[in-house]
Amino acid sequence: MAIQALGYLGIGTDRLDDWTDYATNWLGMQAVNRGAGVRAFRMDDRKQRLVVDRSLAEGQRYFGWEVADAAALDALGARLEAASIAVTREPKSLADQRFVSDLVSFADPFGNRLEAFHGAQIADEPFRPGRSISGFRTGPLGMGHAVLMVTNVDTALAFYRDLLGFRISDFVRGPLTGYFMHVNPRHHSLALFEAPFNGMHHLMVELYSFDDVGQGYDIALGDKEKIVATLGRHPNDLVTSFYMHTPSDILVEYGWGGVEVDDATWQPHEMTSVGSFWGHHGLFDALGAPPPEPPATRRAPVQVMEGNFHRMSGVCPWWDSIKARS
Repeated sequence: MAIQALGYLGIGTDRLDDWTDYATNWLGMQAVNRGAGVRAFRMDDRKQRLVVDRSLAEGQRYFGWEVADAAALDALGARLEAASIAVTREPKSLADQRFVSDLVSFADPFGNRLEAFHGAQIADEPFRPGRSISGFRTGPLGMGHAVLMVTNVDTALAFYRDLLGFRISDFVRGPLTGYFMHVNPRHHSLALFEAPFNGMHHLMVELYSFDDVGQGYDIALGDKEKIVATLGRHPNDLVTSFYMHTPSDILVEYGWGGVEVDDATWQPHEMTSVGSFWGHHGLFDALGAPPPEPPATRRAPVQVMEGNFHRMSGVCPWWDSIKARS
């Protein structure tokens, strides 16, 4: 696949101070001085991941999709042009603003500005979070995932899957029609939901520690109107998260524990329900859909990394007997 990760997101807004407070004190990102009218935020060793820009209209956004190198960028541009998609080779001045070696821009069928780039610059100084967190799960997985609302999901699939090479992780046809798509082991870097309008629903950022999410939830509880969906666990990517308002018209999903997709073994499947294992109350109101029927009791192992867990000794005779039989 040419596209490897969601590298950065830019948001148009004049609420720069509100975004600075939110991104640093609520999310734990690091603010970076970019001069008048622009605020940028780090999540890791990259010079920037999230940018808010007063020169862009409120609600205007750009999505930075990363490719491996200059050859991959040229190949992507040629494929888009062969499909009659207008591609702009952006000047070095814009590449410098994005802190990348080179980039092209183009639009998806719904007017979203997409930028493909390579050569993201690494900061000289270590990442210093705005509040005490263990860090964001980024690296080759990218900055997280974006969820878009589109008026025609078949048109969106023809563009993102067939042209750009995104792979389907799973999909649902009721009560919403949606597709979850990956470009790396993250379960999805992009999700597309059919709706009467076009727009962005949310950005998901993933933390290394479950406690980071819980402490973020405590912060959000101090202003309960900020919370859109309560703490809960998704049935497909297995992320435990909550959703909150931002200073703009999009939401942020703040989560932990996402499953990884292995293209050698993963098989896309249709989900019979998008209802969470538990929690996420209010999410479907935010999506403009009725809540699903309460799901049957379902469970899944938590997704942990080596060194981020301790194995407990058996303390339940019933569970010990289940393990012994397996």
